[in-house]
Amino acid sequence: MRLLLIEDYRPLQQSLTKGLREAGFAVDSTGDGEEGLWYATGSEYDVIILDLMLPGTDGLSILRKLRDKGREDPILILTAKDSLQDRVTGLDLGADDYLVKPFEFEELLARIRALLRRSYRKKNPCIKIKDLRIDLTIQRVWRGGQEINLTPREYALLEYLAMRAGQVVSRTDIWEHVYEFKSTASSNVVDVYIGYLRRKINRPGRPPLIHTVRGRGYTLGV
Repeated sequence: MRLLLIEDYRPLQQSLTKGLREAGFAVDSTGDGEEGLWYATGSEYDVIILDLMLPGTDGLSILRKLRDKGREDPILILTAKDSLQDRVTGLDLGADDYLVKPFEFEELLARIRALLRRSYRKKNPCIKIKDLRIDLTIQRVWRGGQEINLTPREYALLEYLAMRAGQVVSRTDIWEHVYEFKSTASSNVVDVYIGYLRRKINRPGRPPLIHTVRGRGYTLGV
């Protein structure tokens, strides 16, 4: 899943970007409000993590502008402003969650996962598709009870397909949700990773689960 982090305190921005990428997310990050608004309006994100006190354009202004434009990206406010009125204002302006600094990284991850499940209408942290089971919390995958070892990129791709199980997902959608804005990956990388994933998920003797829909994209399911 693709995240946008808008956080102006450089050490925190760097540590969160590193930690979120290690957790399997594609992350665009900036410490400037104007650039953050540019990122947010130019691409779709699965979750936007937004500080309030930013140079250029403050976080509440970014939040207000995005909601005024009809953007529905889940937004998690991450800030040191911890008064009741601050929380009420942020949530009333359209934020989906509010986390006060200092915080534990594991809690941030749990809140991001909860927002993702809510966004894709997946209340259960374990997705089952026939005999395929994906545990979103620990990022592990089984088919027919046998665990499948995936690289972080393969897992990210499978997770996105699973969130939209039964739907046709275009190559463009995959690119926009699995890869970072500044990614230098080649144009056929989606097809390459679909091939890697298909070889691991579509097991001999079992019905295939990853299908190509010619001219439209890919689908996960029967």
